[in-house]
Amino acid sequence: MKSRLDCIPCFQRQALEATRFATGDEHVQEQVLREVIHSLSGLDWKVSPLELAYGVHGIVRRVSGENDPYRDVKQRCNDAALRMYPELRKMVDESSTPLLTAVRLAIAGNIIDLGMGTKFDIKKTVVTTLKKDFRIDDFSKFVRTLNNSTNITYLADNAGEIVFDKLLLETIQKEYDIEKILFAVKGAPFINDATLEDAIYAGLDQLPGIKFIGVGIGNGSEIEYSSEKFADILAASDIVISKGQGNYEAFSSYKEIFFLLIAKCPVIARDIGVKVGDIILKYSSKK
Repeated sequence: MKSRLDCIPCFQRQALEATRFATGDEHVQEQVLREVIHSLSGLDWKVSPLELAYGVHGIVRRVSGENDPYRDVKQRCNDAALRMYPELRKMVDESSTPLLTAVRLAIAGNIIDLGMGTKFDIKKTVVTTLKKDFRIDDFSKFVRTLNNSTNITYLADNAGEIVFDKLLLETIQKEYDIEKILFAVKGAPFINDATLEDAIYAGLDQLPGIKFIGVGIGNGSEIEYSSEKFADILAASDIVISKGQGNYEAFSSYKEIFFLLIAKCPVIARDIGVKVGDIILKYSSKK
């Protein structure tokens, strides 16, 4: 997915919000914002939003001196989701369609996205998402693919949200013969995206057959998003599950991926062909 003009002011907002998490010093906040504006003016605006975002948040970290501005809020999101986990688990266990319920809950967890702002209501989103119709519904294809799969590559999105992902993976392993899970997190702090530390804190390391990999664009990541090695990993997977808007931005041109997300951004909603607020389980098929 290519960036659009609407992405540019959004990145400026992100930069200011991130810097305010990092420091209360308005001089530093202004310095970051000025440098971000200058940097964006000289970049190719047709690259993916994720590429631009990495550059913007790199400036935030360097100028503010804070490598993980969202550290505390990520911890709060993880804790809030873990407190909800027993009730979420009960919803799945008591459902007549456990996998569908777990998928809906995993999508509901995608509301925890600080790149889109700091105001969201997890509990309200859970209730809404359980009742809401999918705007794009490839659940039947999802089930058929799981029936023929022994391994999963799961592209995680945000801290807190990964507790909901854990529930989905637990449900999948209970119903299907999945032997291996490759769980991709960010290789280094980036907005409120989940890192290995978050995944372990959420208990994902307790899932049978799971392995973690750190991905990203520079900043110490184990594997680059755009690398041939990562493309080979995706191609070798029986099923690839991609969570959230950032992963959609990075992998929307890839085929044979299931995208699970809430459309929160107007640019992404237009690219997918849905409205803001719609819930999506979209399969990117071969062409």
